Amino acid sequence: MRWIGALLVAAFWALALAGHATAGETVTTENVEASLISEVRAIKPGSTFTVALRQKIREGWHTYWSNPGDSGEPTTIDWTLPQGFKAGPIQWPHPVRLPFGPLVNFGYSNEVLLLVDIKAPADLLPGTQVTLRADAGWLVCEEICIPEEGALDITLPVTDGTSLKDSRWAAAFATTRAAMPRPTSWVASYGIINGQLGIFVVAPEVGRATMEEAAFFPHKGGVIRNAAEQRVEPRADGILLWTEPGSSLKAGGPLSGSRFGGVLVLRARGSQSAEAFEVTAAEGPIPVRALSSDALGTDGGETARIGLAFALLYAFLGGLILNVMPCVLPVLSIKALAFVSKSGKEMGAARIEALIYTAGVILSFVAIAATLILLREVGAEIGWGFQLQSPLVVALLASLFLLIGLNFQGVFEIGGSFQNTGQGLAAQSGSLGAFFTGVLAVVVATPCTVPFMGAAIGYAVTQSSLDALLIFAMLGFGMALPFFLVSIFPSVISSLPRPGLWMVRLKEFLAFPMYMTAAWLVWVMTLQLGSEDALFPIFVVAIALAFAAWSFGVSQRDGGPLGVIGAGLGLIIAGVFLTFISPLPVPSNGRATAEQAGSGPISQHFTPERLASLRAEGRPVFVNLTAAWCITCQVNEQVALSSASMREEFERRNIAYLKGDWTNRDPVISRVLEAYGRAGVPLYLYFAPNADHAEILPQLLTEGILLSSIESADTAEARGPQ
Repeated sequence: MRWIGALLVAAFWALALAGHATAGETVTTENVEASLISEVRAIKPGSTFTVALRQKIREGWHTYWSNPGDSGEPTTIDWTLPQGFKAGPIQWPHPVRLPFGPLVNFGYSNEVLLLVDIKAPADLLPGTQVTLRADAGWLVCEEICIPEEGALDITLPVTDGTSLKDSRWAAAFATTRAAMPRPTSWVASYGIINGQLGIFVVAPEVGRATMEEAAFFPHKGGVIRNAAEQRVEPRADGILLWTEPGSSLKAGGPLSGSRFGGVLVLRARGSQSAEAFEVTAAEGPIPVRALSSDALGTDGGETARIGLAFALLYAFLGGLILNVMPCVLPVLSIKALAFVSKSGKEMGAARIEALIYTAGVILSFVAIAATLILLREVGAEIGWGFQLQSPLVVALLASLFLLIGLNFQGVFEIGGSFQNTGQGLAAQSGSLGAFFTGVLAVVVATPCTVPFMGAAIGYAVTQSSLDALLIFAMLGFGMALPFFLVSIFPSVISSLPRPGLWMVRLKEFLAFPMYMTAAWLVWVMTLQLGSEDALFPIFVVAIALAFAAWSFGVSQRDGGPLGVIGAGLGLIIAGVFLTFISPLPVPSNGRATAEQAGSGPISQHFTPERLASLRAEGRPVFVNLTAAWCITCQVNEQVALSSASMREEFERRNIAYLKGDWTNRDPVISRVLEAYGRAGVPLYLYFAPNADHAEILPQLLTEGILLSSIESADTAEARGPQ
């Protein structure tokens, strides 16, 4: 677009001649008052001092930065200096964006100082005077552009003392230096995804601030489309800015794949002035948290539109559905035993314990929400089920389920919550048992995501803390409601069988789901660690806990201190070997789960870049974001993605299958989930060929649902916009 400036130069050449000024310290044209000013009142031999071309610009008009943008020309200064003097380059304060119709230029309005350092020779004679001359030229524009120029000079004395500052210009120089881009050691990278240029600057000290405004000004033309919107999002580790690439940076352009530099201008909320920083970006990986809708193929997801009322409804329905999910089944069996034990007792006791169980569930969900909010506020990129991304937490849960199973099989007893059927219970032990049953129910529910629940939680983590806590509390209420309703209807409780020997056998049988859950968690832990190094310590922990439980049971039945001592020794051994698991390295490549389920479609590792590349080819793409600890994910893969027929269908349709693993913490997947309004897995996306947006599939899949969703998306894309 530089030809526009050249055309205007020719069109207004007569005005340019009128704008020519004779030599002097100050020249005045119709639109600019220009002068040479010095930061010092006198020159010291051998010193370096600063002078400036000062431009006072007519209101509504502007001059240009070193990269003028879509049109215009930068100001130039040609020096004529005495022998031995040397002038440095122009030091440009950061510019502002100057929209003009469909164009955006970079420049200055009102007043600007362009600084130049001058090096004086060491053999100057004190008491003499030195004249510095400069021929300056600039293009000044409003609705029209006028090239102007002026011959300027400034005379300064030579002193053998200190070069004192000139107080007349001290404030102006200080303001200009504050607007100068500061050099940094920040690492910056850029990438182009689906036509969007992302620039990621690693700068935690900036990322923690709340940005009111941000803009990037490249030193070279063609790096960005200057008129495109610049979207910036502060992150815990820096700044992520998205805009459109310029013609030179696109594939095949002269700057494609090259490093580029520029000025990043930031203004924090509540600040009256901006700060500018020099950054140089090299092509490389970038986060995707703030990807535009085009880059990730999303229009913001359903969560951006559901509102608080529907989020509360979705949370309630999701909590209800959690009761029938396999991850909650072991705890439901505990609660079933508790209700059977109450069938021959006063209804009031059952209602009280149901209320306490409900409180345990709701408070546990609120506690998880509070922890999630707090960690996200300090920059952690986590979501629903985040605690299961820690191998040590998984090992502790496996140990807990082992102990529950041993308790069910009578190896040891805990109070009278499940054992003393037909006898009165102390109110305290029954209430405490009910509360912690609710807590345990929530802990084991975290690997599950059910319909409605994903949208509700995704909405919650983007809202205020109060709204998020309300949504999580409603999720807990929905989960606890069935047992609460059973407790307040005596006819349901009265219809339960009478307590007897069958309860003992049922309790012993229900130990096996606990053992299965413990074994599954050990499997998850080995996948998280990427090796079997943790198997020996976790097996020792299991043996030590079994010994502790047996010893404690012996002490309960026979009395004496030996059982207690044995239990304490077993717990100590278990605790020691658990510490061996904590320092084991956790792989960070996000590939803990198997790449293929059964004979199903062959998957590739998910990355935003791979997704963008496949979409650019026009291929249909199916994305599966999953985790080994997510039971819903594992069930879906076995039901919908493990058959040879599904593999053949994917191959027939040429569908690329990308699989992203969130078993261990992966900030890339966390940001993709957030971009689609989700706080946890599973997330299933289907991109029809050449589609602008992804189709979000249900969180419970069958082969029929998957194929129907694919068919519907392909048909809609082929039909085009209606």
